[in-house]
Amino acid sequence: MGDTDEVKVWVLRSRNGDTAAFESLIRAHQRMIHSLTYRMTGSLTDAEDLAQETFIRAYQQLDSYQGRAKFSSWLYRIAVNACLNWRKREARREQVHTTWAGSSTARQPEADSPAENDELSQSVQAALMKLPPKQRAAIVLTIYENRSHAEAAKIMKCAEATVSWRVFAARRKLKRWLSIKGGQNE
Repeated sequence: MGDTDEVKVWVLRSRNGDTAAFESLIRAHQRMIHSLTYRMTGSLTDAEDLAQETFIRAYQQLDSYQGRAKFSSWLYRIAVNACLNWRKREARREQVHTTWAGSSTARQPEADSPAENDELSQSVQAALMKLPPKQRAAIVLTIYENRSHAEAAKIMKCAEATVSWRVFAARRKLKRWLSIKGGQNE
């Protein structure tokens, strides 16, 4: 979604305290952000929490948006950072739980399932969740959100070549994991 004049007006009005204008920004970008957070977490509940956290942070940091990038790219950056921070917190929580429980059992899968109970979709989502978070973010932004490598690099605050490498490495892993799951040999 490009920054239309309407989005620019909503941003300006939101900065001036117009909550209805910010609600319009949320409505215009909610599906996009929720899709990203779901792809990053694999959990509908966590995705909803992270989407909400993204919009709260955006509201709090609205004065820092300078308009050099599209508003949607700025929101993506906030959402990706929220997801990466969430993943770190989850990893620490799992480590503490494992240590204190004296158990080496892995975390149980989420009870949430995608809206489509398609086996292939579930396999792809499971494979996505196995990727390191930064590779997952690169895949989600470039493949699922149709962002260019340059846009993804701005969102992830890294070089475009880094995004390209992460996408390449992630695709290789996904291809290998999904072909094994499908019963094919490499």
